[in-house]
Amino acid sequence: MNNLFANVPSGMPEELIEVLLASREVRIERIVSHGHAQNESFWYDQPWHEWVVVLQGMARLRFEDECPLREMHAGDFINIPAHRRHRVEWTTPDQPTVWLAIHYAESRELRAES
Repeated sequence: MNNLFANVPSGMPEELIEVLLASREVRIERIVSHGHAQNESFWYDQPWHEWVVVLQGMARLRFEDECPLREMHAGDFINIPAHRRHRVEWTTPDQPTVWLAIHYAESRELRAES
């Protein structure tokens, strides 16, 4: 059995991103941050949608089209549409922040059923 909180390293030079499941239309990742953030000139601009939840720790996200930061605590989640430019501004430096991210593509099949 696997556990999202097992083998959480500390003192990492970069965020740890582990792919837990992947298919053509979805990828599920466990991300571990420990005081990590992107620099001011970096923006994620992804061709897929991303649903993300903070499981442990805290983080602050910045969206290019919004002025205030979004502060996320354990249990908080957000859906980020494709090509919405964003970055991680801050994660807790004194404990790991554990995220679960689900990247997904649009599906004609799913849209037709909505």
